[in-house]
Amino acid sequence: VQLQASGGGLVQAGGSLRLSCIVSGIRFSSYHMGWYRQVPGKQRELVARIGYGGSANYADSVKGRFTISRDNDKNTVYLQMNSLKPEDTAVYYCNTWPGTKSWAKGTQVTVSS
Repeated sequence: VQLQASGGGLVQAGGSLRLSCIVSGIRFSSYHMGWYRQVPGKQRELVARIGYGGSANYADSVKGRFTISRDNDKNTVYLQMNSLKPEDTAVYYCNTWPGTKSWAKGTQVTVSS
């Protein structure tokens, strides 16, 4: 399985970023997908997930600010992040949910205050 996340960067608090993750090696349309994030020294956490049918769920910390979506024709899952806060700073990863495949390199998101 290949999970290629991109779209991270440095942004000021209140700004927006859109992450993308291209997935290959699995039947993408049959999998629930998630966006996870990890801060050094802390456990990786699930911030948003989307079912193969499109239903979405969010961690309380990002609810109302982040939107997860998917394009099954492009084997891609997205994370639109608005009203970013410094505490959103982390490396963001995509993976299947609930069971995960091998973790690939994520994309760094840094939010300055």
